[in-house]
Amino acid sequence: MSRRLLLVGGGHSHIEVLRRWALAPEPGTTLTLISPERHTAYSGMLPGHIGGDYSHAECHIDLDALCDAAGATRIEAAVTGLDLAARRALASDGSAHGYDWLAINVGSVPATTNIAGSDRHGVAVRPVANFLAHWEELRAAALSAPRALELVVVGNGTAGVEVVLAMQQRIAGEGGRAHFTLAGDGPELLPAHPAAVRRRFEQRLKDCGIRLRLGQPVTRASAGLLQFADGGGLAFDEVLWLTGAGAPAWPRASGLDCDERGFIRIDATLRSLSHPDVFATGDVASMIHAPRPKSGVYAVRQGPPLHDNLRCALRNEPLREYQPQRRALALIGTGDGAAVASYGPLSWEGAWVWRWKTRIDRRFMARYREN
Repeated sequence: MSRRLLLVGGGHSHIEVLRRWALAPEPGTTLTLISPERHTAYSGMLPGHIGGDYSHAECHIDLDALCDAAGATRIEAAVTGLDLAARRALASDGSAHGYDWLAINVGSVPATTNIAGSDRHGVAVRPVANFLAHWEELRAAALSAPRALELVVVGNGTAGVEVVLAMQQRIAGEGGRAHFTLAGDGPELLPAHPAAVRRRFEQRLKDCGIRLRLGQPVTRASAGLLQFADGGGLAFDEVLWLTGAGAPAWPRASGLDCDERGFIRIDATLRSLSHPDVFATGDVASMIHAPRPKSGVYAVRQGPPLHDNLRCALRNEPLREYQPQRRALALIGTGDGAAVASYGPLSWEGAWVWRWKTRIDRRFMARYREN
């Protein structure tokens, strides 16, 4: 009887599983991917795409092509829950899909559940396709509006900083009119990075005329107005949610062991603590043995060990433990053809850093192109 391996989500770990599967399919195994979108975005290149440095094709991976090469089937739907006892994944189209082994790599959702009205006002960074389509509409509006648009990006981490700089530079370079504000509940930019990096970006935002509204969380979004915990308000024409990572609701609701924030708790083999037939990687997972920030670099690094352990599970062989690197290099674009490198207490800046980042990103994407 054929064994069933089900991949839920087309994230950075799962594309590596598919790539390696294509090189050496596992005998006696059917491989299925459930993903609502054919093209998955590489997060490291999205700000560059927004800024006009990369085309859509250059920063997206064709999941159908990967599945075809791997002999896998893609189900065009989103998973909404699991029947863990029956080993079935429940999909948004009403279908159910059985498995012997399950891997989850669906990423995170914007952490806006504590902001009243955020689901009705503004645009979240996920799903990425919807976010990018809305960005194109904003670009067009900035070129034709009778006055400068008031655009607010909520999120003072790396994604928020990179995206607001890319948007501002793109609109200004095309002759559009927009005022940008970057808002965040923390008292400073880029809290995961050293002071030198924060100072560089504070100055960069100031030079670009991007206003900062830090230190007070957004509590409510209504038509054209954000309200903050201190009672203040901020008018907007559009608000873009790039807040920290939040967990989708369905893993906990399905009965998987999750941490206090709702992320799936996994051990050193990348396997669920509560259900040994379930693996999880990327932002949706919480590595109990080695906690790390929510960052695409860890999902990328988890791809090879996930692939190896899925093979071991299918063969009934011992699983191997994975130990992530203690710190990761961050290359953060400044929107003007330069970037800042941040590694531990060290940092560097310049156009050469952007060229370095571009080479790394293009080399990564080349692995998933058809030969």
